[in-house]
Amino acid sequence: MRLFGRFVLAASVALTLATGASAQDKKLRIGTEGAYPPFNYASADGTLGGFDIDLGKALCAQMKAECEFSVQDFDGSIPALQAGKFDAIINITITPERAEKVEFTHKYYQTPPAIAVPKDSTIAGTSPDDLKGKALGVQTATIHQKFAEQKYAGSTVKAYPTGDDARTDMANGRLDAMMDGSIILTEWLKRPDGACCKLLGTLTADPAIHGPGVGIALQKGNKELADKLNAAIDALRANGKYKEINDKYFSFDVYGS
Repeated sequence: MRLFGRFVLAASVALTLATGASAQDKKLRIGTEGAYPPFNYASADGTLGGFDIDLGKALCAQMKAECEFSVQDFDGSIPALQAGKFDAIINITITPERAEKVEFTHKYYQTPPAIAVPKDSTIAGTSPDDLKGKALGVQTATIHQKFAEQKYAGSTVKAYPTGDDARTDMANGRLDAMMDGSIILTEWLKRPDGACCKLLGTLTADPAIHGPGVGIALQKGNKELADKLNAAIDALRANGKYKEINDKYFSFDVYGS
């Protein structure tokens, strides 16, 4: 739940979904990190997949729009959006600070923060006192970095370019704990590369930091596109397409309450 650098175009896949004239005057360029499974990821051949990609395609189909998905480093996403390299960035947590820079749709999913630790960890709980003096990994430029630096000042907060980098360091014994979204950590722990570790517990979100959920970021002032995407999100929730995509990746409704 991820966005601020350099622009990297690692993969691009065009999807033409309109029959006849497109509802958009131009191709809708959508950026994604491509390194945040199960929400978004890029395979070895550059093919993009995950919940975000499937949902993005469904939103484009609902709007009868022609869309192109491209990979963008997470920490450079908002600058790239502001520079006009994208029309939208998918999977960004909605916060007041970010809303000053970009336009947001309403949320399309929500997940609480959580902490994972090695299986042999002696850390007893998730409080700042429990993590005092411990090396706590987060992904750079995320709400988790901000939350950790504000609430876990007694820990050594180590920021990584991607969540995968932090998880690799924890698996290799270079971190005592890692903070990320509960879904991301839970799904990682199910995979072979997550066999090292366990979920210590979820955290109570701070609304001032974590916001109301994860949305799609647009260029500031583009309320017309925000309205179209909001209507499409609502339509997919109503017609069952959201549930179909949701159930492909999760055993619960990731939309939240």
